[in-house]
Amino acid sequence: MVDVDLSQPPFTLLDDEGRDHVRRGMDLAYFEPDTIILETGEKGEYVFLVHKGEVAEIDTTLPAASARIGHYTAGDLFGAISLLNGKSRYRFQAEQECLCYLMPSTLFTQLCRQYPPFEQFFRQTLAHKARLLTEKRAEGGVTMAGFMLAKVSECMRQPLLMDASISIANAVKKLNDSHADSLLVETQGRLGMVTKTDLLNGLVVKGYTQAALIDQVAHFSLVTVTPDQYLFEALVLMTRHKVTRVVVMEQSTLKGVVELTDVLSYFSSRSYVVSLQVEQANDLETLAAASHRTPELVSALMAQGVKLRFAMDLLAALNGRIMNKAWEFTVDEQHHSQGCLMVMGSEGRGEQILKTDQDNGLILADDAQWPEVAGDMQALTNTLITLGYPSCPGNIMVSNPQWVASVTEWKKSIARWADVRDGDSLMKLAIMLDAHSVAGNPRLLEGVREALFERCARDEILLSYLARTALRFSTPLTLFGSLKKPQHGIDIKKGGIFPIVHGVRTMALERRIGVTSTLGRLKALADDGRLERRMADDLGEALSLLTELRLKQQLSSQKVNDTHSNRVIVQELSSLERDLLRESLHIVKDFKQHLSHRYHLEYS
Repeated sequence: MVDVDLSQPPFTLLDDEGRDHVRRGMDLAYFEPDTIILETGEKGEYVFLVHKGEVAEIDTTLPAASARIGHYTAGDLFGAISLLNGKSRYRFQAEQECLCYLMPSTLFTQLCRQYPPFEQFFRQTLAHKARLLTEKRAEGGVTMAGFMLAKVSECMRQPLLMDASISIANAVKKLNDSHADSLLVETQGRLGMVTKTDLLNGLVVKGYTQAALIDQVAHFSLVTVTPDQYLFEALVLMTRHKVTRVVVMEQSTLKGVVELTDVLSYFSSRSYVVSLQVEQANDLETLAAASHRTPELVSALMAQGVKLRFAMDLLAALNGRIMNKAWEFTVDEQHHSQGCLMVMGSEGRGEQILKTDQDNGLILADDAQWPEVAGDMQALTNTLITLGYPSCPGNIMVSNPQWVASVTEWKKSIARWADVRDGDSLMKLAIMLDAHSVAGNPRLLEGVREALFERCARDEILLSYLARTALRFSTPLTLFGSLKKPQHGIDIKKGGIFPIVHGVRTMALERRIGVTSTLGRLKALADDGRLERRMADDLGEALSLLTELRLKQQLSSQKVNDTHSNRVIVQELSSLERDLLRESLHIVKDFKQHLSHRYHLEYS
């Protein structure tokens, strides 16, 4: 029996008995440099798992300079497709001294017959393989041990405390305004609890009028915990006393309330808790506390195997609510309909999970009367900084007067940028294409967007200038189609994410597609027939994988704006991750070729 690591897909698709069969049935073989391990057209007798060394995959029908189309290193599998299809399409040749584990064809065939998911792995698309990676990540997710160590202070809500002399009608209004499920009343030095159910029973069952005092429906036998108690203790108390909420006290001081839904949500995803904290925040300090919990939420979502596009949607919505609250705290209500606060770039596309530099602007109504707008926008920028959104190095912020303008002025700027077509103008057009309203009057942005489409969508020369930018950075693949492996890592933002995002953005402009997310644009382009459905799906999966690898690096370093957070060390990836990354970058390379043909960039 050989000692082989079977902790990666596809071997994770087998049970313990299946993996034992693999260990007992495998052998180890040595190949000298330049040895042909599997020849083109050969049926093959084994599936090969590289233990040490490097193996090249060669298309013998191509010229020598471009024949090397694949590259396999430690942990990579090859030869399975030749067994499934009856012969090998390509040659596999040792590039240096190699040690490979050999799985006989009879064993491979037996495993495929007994474990259909194992066979399916070798026939899967990028999307299916990416799902395996997500499932593997979820195995190491939020554990019960982590839950048992969580404190009450991490999960409690701000208390809603009211005087016992107010009426039931006023209590109902306060609950609705605060998005709360319960409130506390104080009378004669005692605390009592009133829930929505208590109010309903008081009015319907007991026949109280709306003018009745709230203390008539309150319960004064409260179950309490302290902020430093473990969260599981609060859950035990709720179960023992048959209640769905406990009051948090520190000595004799009221600190908060913990609801059963909060506890269950903390265990499942924590998203509900953070969202609730944002909604209930009535001051900047409370909002900042909720805002600074979003990295923790991201880590929890990723650990639990939540699909990245759903996590992006959740975080985009949460960031939008935080910015909307910041606007409400800063801007007088009389001006809310006179302006539209828009976020741009990755935030506008809803693709920025961790907080990054502010990219925002303000659209004013042409008849707006807002003399103090400059001061308010400076205050808004400062507020967003407090909430964890750093200043933009390029000064693309509402505190910069260049990014605050009326509808008419914005339309003139767009026309000017489209005419000039230099690097700065193209960048401004690109981020404006991603603009999304988060506060104020969204109809103002709709008018500006329509003008942008009207001016730019049919301008073939402008579209070619925009598309050319997507080809600016090289794809980090070698001449032979394998992953580059510099010691400092490959920049997957420049080499993979940006070409997809910007290329799709350019195509969406041409088709006047209003949705701003890249995945939404891909779907619209496929529905419109401008992209083949298969290519659109592959681009979406490639973008998700590249973004997830980048996010993993960011969470590891906690330096979102550091250029190193965009770099992935290929040598540190698992064999499945390397395989997916290589496939994704080949999809990017094909898409860049598609853009080049569509916008005639090969002639420019």
